[in-house]
Amino acid sequence: MSAQRFRIPRPRTAAGKVAGVVGAAVGVAAAGLAAGMVSERALVRRLKADPTDRYAHEVFGEQRYDDAFRLELPDGTDIHVEVVEPTRPAPGRPTVVLVHGFCLDMGTFHFQRKLLAERGEHRIVAYDQPGHGRSGRLESGEYDLAALGRTLRRVIDRTAPEGPLVLVGHSMGGMTIMAFAELYPEMFGDRVVGTVLMATSGGLLAETKLVAPALIGRVGAPVLYMMSNATRYGGTVIDRARKSTSNVAWLLTRKYGFGTRKPSPALVSYVEEMNSRTSADTVTRYLRTLATHSRFPALAALSGTPVLVVVGDKDMITPVTHSEEIVRRLPHARYIKVNDSGHVVMLEHADEVNKALWDFLEGL
Repeated sequence: MSAQRFRIPRPRTAAGKVAGVVGAAVGVAAAGLAAGMVSERALVRRLKADPTDRYAHEVFGEQRYDDAFRLELPDGTDIHVEVVEPTRPAPGRPTVVLVHGFCLDMGTFHFQRKLLAERGEHRIVAYDQPGHGRSGRLESGEYDLAALGRTLRRVIDRTAPEGPLVLVGHSMGGMTIMAFAELYPEMFGDRVVGTVLMATSGGLLAETKLVAPALIGRVGAPVLYMMSNATRYGGTVIDRARKSTSNVAWLLTRKYGFGTRKPSPALVSYVEEMNSRTSADTVTRYLRTLATHSRFPALAALSGTPVLVVVGDKDMITPVTHSEEIVRRLPHARYIKVNDSGHVVMLEHADEVNKALWDFLEGL
């Protein structure tokens, strides 16, 4: 089934006037950001020309898969799913399910998926969350973390109805796993034999910066929050404004997504591209559920199974205190704080995260 398209009606009522005002505000914001466009373009060009970039020739994006399909949800949204079969299957090895975060897609786990596919011992399941990547968008209404938990269950039921599982969640993906645990605590211990939570939170969201830096850079935070009620009338206007200030977005992605003083320009571009592919409509329709996320009690479902918690020590989006609170409630968890890393720790410090992930899987 093809992806569901969100249709923007022609504004005819008072709501249309709101959209007009917001559209004008977007234009002003974009014009203000564009004022420094020349200098920003020069700076970005210089940073991207870094001859020491270890990932300059890395091919990001699609990886090998053995099966790819569209999973249709009850609300009509279709989810893009990919499955990689083990080339050297070992008895009892769990299926690894990768759950990405907000404004990203399954490519977030580029290096982890590459590692697991090369080792060939685990079955890998990856999917794009609703409204992200190659998955469809909700036809109407807001996104809901509980619904994301149910989507995870449907992906599992379709791809791995039997056998042990390890769930790996980054940022909103970790929150999705918590929502899944809240809904299906009986799955932990019997089916889910391990959980990896990367740069995520069980609550405390008042102090986070969950809105993608790329979006803020392209439209301005005040405009973004105005659009939370009017985006269904003016989302395309915002997206055009976002594209006009891509250099600002790149610089802010570099600042807020990474902790290393000189992150790989190729990695910054890759993350910014994932950000930019997430529409303003999707972003604003996720805001309420992210802002009200509070699922610390759900962590109790994980108390009887191994847990790995990973965070970058310079994460500005879900700070270290969030991971520390998870570990306080799950004292048996293995906790790794990666030095000089920001929110996309599994990309920025792939070697360290890959080692931790593999050691965790080996210890199950």
